[in-house]
Amino acid sequence: MAEAVRALPQEIQDGIEVFIWNVKTLEGINRKLELGARVIPAIALNNEVVYESTIPPQDELIAAILKCKDNF
Repeated sequence: MAEAVRALPQEIQDGIEVFIWNVKTLEGINRKLELGARVIPAIALNNEVVYESTIPPQDELIAAILKCKDNF
């Protein structure tokens, strides 16, 4: 999942903040629980899990990011 985010076009990356948590650490486990992610890997946008276990196609991920940005 992290690689899918890293592969986004630069103009999209410039407009987002990316945080990656390792669920092998206490911090990562706590963050997974806070977000309510049932499985990993997962992608959350604005603290809402939008993808779990399945890596979305790049165009779908970009659309989800832009939709979240429009809501702010």
